[in-house]
Amino acid sequence: MLGQRIMWIMWPAFLVAGLLEILVFAMVDPQDLHWFGQPVELSRQGVYTLAFLVFWGIAMLASGLTTLLSMSPFEVNRCPLEPDQRPAGCPKQGGC
Repeated sequence: MLGQRIMWIMWPAFLVAGLLEILVFAMVDPQDLHWFGQPVELSRQGVYTLAFLVFWGIAMLASGLTTLLSMSPFEVNRCPLEPDQRPAGCPKQGGC
């Protein structure tokens, strides 16, 4: 289930990052970029790669938040430990 959720986050984010890469660099030449008033010292390929990874990371954060917010209260509040492994006094001691 965890692997499936990770793919729910990463795959749409990958597609969005690719689309953003196309849209941004259709209008911006990487050689014209400046960082704090200085020209960027990366090659075009380096700028494309770095931008893609930034876009992908931001899109993964958005997808992850969506996945988190779509969880049911049971999934959020369940105890990850088996009932016999829970410490004494655990509020979920009864196996809920």
